[in-house]
Amino acid sequence: MSVLGWIGTGVMGQSMCMHLMDAGHKMYVYNRTKEKAAPLIEKGAIWCSTPAEVAGNSEIIFSIVGFPKDVRETILGENGIIKGAKPGSVVVDMTTSSPKLAAEIHKALGAEDMESLDAPVSGGDLGAQAATLAIMVGGDKPVYDRVLPLFKIIGKNIALMGGPGAGQHTKMSNQILIAGTMIGTVESLLYAQKSGLDLGSVIKVIGSGAAGSWCINNLGPRIACGDYDPGFYIKHFIKDMGIALEEAKGMNISLPGLAMVHQFYISAAALGHEDLGTQGLYKVLEKMNNR
Repeated sequence: MSVLGWIGTGVMGQSMCMHLMDAGHKMYVYNRTKEKAAPLIEKGAIWCSTPAEVAGNSEIIFSIVGFPKDVRETILGENGIIKGAKPGSVVVDMTTSSPKLAAEIHKALGAEDMESLDAPVSGGDLGAQAATLAIMVGGDKPVYDRVLPLFKIIGKNIALMGGPGAGQHTKMSNQILIAGTMIGTVESLLYAQKSGLDLGSVIKVIGSGAAGSWCINNLGPRIACGDYDPGFYIKHFIKDMGIALEEAKGMNISLPGLAMVHQFYISAAALGHEDLGTQGLYKVLEKMNNR
């Protein structure tokens, strides 16, 4: 079994790390808030005080943090992975982050005889808990092949999409699609609710037809019962859409639908909903229509 490191034990990271531990791997962990790593520590994970300390004890180091600035600090910062990792180590960043940063990290680690993969995931907290995540990987194939057995413990649909940054570009495509789908989901359910229909029954019927999607079938029931806890934070989705729009600008392409949806999510944050799950967009739409 491998000696692994895990940095970022939040909504998704904790479950993902737990699956690897359940498979018998020794684990060193770090999180900015130690309390969030408590279940892993109780199970036998070894706490470290910095990402560099995690890296110094691990063969393969996983990270899933919040924003690109957190990725940069975690991997390339003063107390980052690069300062502690040994030659031959592999760094796998599973944060949804910037493709350009992924390429920069690959180059910086390569100069120190270390390897890296960008491997963002899709599936939210439910996918993390069930170990059914989609994992989109960018990097070199020999490194991907080395890490693939570990990916298979936490995900089901796993693919090497290309070189450094390709995993992040694939995740941007994923987020662009989900962004628009979420608007359709909340508008559909508000219409049903205002029509006097039972939301659970509506979701069951339309979710099995041509309108079926992950959003309606997984987040729709949460909306129906008033559960807005984050499987994926609104604030993180705003971050993702910002990255996608920046990348699109660099490619000289226009994504008007994404730009419009981005403003809707920003409105949600302005109303104080940034720490809700993305299904919290329903509350924004509800407020707009209850004036």
